[in-house]
Amino acid sequence: MSQRYRVAVLGATGLVGRTMIEVLAEQQFPVEELIPLASERSAGQKITFQDKEYATQVPSAEVFGKVDIALFSAGGSVSKEWAPIAAREGAVVIDNSSAFRMEPNVPLVVPEVNAETIFSTDGKPASIIANPNCSTIQMVVVLKPLHDKYTIKRVVVSTYQSVTGKGKKGLEALEEEIAGKAQEKFEHVHPIAYNVVPHIDVFLGNDYTKEEMKMVNETQKILNQPDLKVSPTTVRVPVYGGHAESVNIEFEHDFEVDDVRKLLAQSPGILVNDHPGENVYPMPIECYGKDDVFVGRIRRDYWHPKTINMWIVADNLRKGAATNAVQIANCLIGKLTPKALV
Repeated sequence: MSQRYRVAVLGATGLVGRTMIEVLAEQQFPVEELIPLASERSAGQKITFQDKEYATQVPSAEVFGKVDIALFSAGGSVSKEWAPIAAREGAVVIDNSSAFRMEPNVPLVVPEVNAETIFSTDGKPASIIANPNCSTIQMVVVLKPLHDKYTIKRVVVSTYQSVTGKGKKGLEALEEEIAGKAQEKFEHVHPIAYNVVPHIDVFLGNDYTKEEMKMVNETQKILNQPDLKVSPTTVRVPVYGGHAESVNIEFEHDFEVDDVRKLLAQSPGILVNDHPGENVYPMPIECYGKDDVFVGRIRRDYWHPKTINMWIVADNLRKGAATNAVQIANCLIGKLTPKALV
């Protein structure tokens, strides 16, 4: 592979940022130089990548002027400040926050679903590419092949989202509560240890949370189906890593359950793990650290025609964030000329 890229990771010391760096190494992405970026309080921290040690820097226009691809995972306000600057300096930004997801001219990408939207008609990649919400990513990977074959009318989804969906603070809150430490401020709105909280992000005027409306709006955009009916309930559970979803899907056309299993098993990025008689079905504890989307408990809706139920699980730090971002970066290989060669 002749082309190698200078890759920045903004938010390099966070859970997702560190996972991005791990995935870059695992996938042997052609990195010429890693440029870890973080806030001033984290500047100077050492990051090891491919047997080399790199010191974290603070972001600047000068730094981004040397970068080919910038992976962002430092929150929406940071992305709004620095993504336009990085793009102006010629870096392709792959942003993990919600800052640009619903911008009309910013592609919202899950490579197994809509990789083609990364590029304009002249073959150039967008300057800013949005990584979807973690719960949306794993669901649309499964919905895409089903929609292509059976045409989806409506999706009802309830999520079971791990505490790492809220980063280090979310994880630490669970660990501290389990250890018996009283929380002055609950990171998960209410106590999360030994509890289940049906509240992720803020409530909106329609009594849905912002997290739930992300699933509605992002699914419609990614599948290019603005009228698709999506009815979500998002729930935080005391699990260290891995999001699970119970999904009920209504189709325009009838189906055979075995055909659905075969279709999903043949689709990219999906592993079907569905042998309920043997107590085999996806669980976060088995999916943690893996990049695929796992599907099981596939069964026809008992009461509603042309409707199926299934259980979808994925590692939210990997496929739900870091892996998806690196997969987007992989789509740029050979189609983005490194600055060093310009």
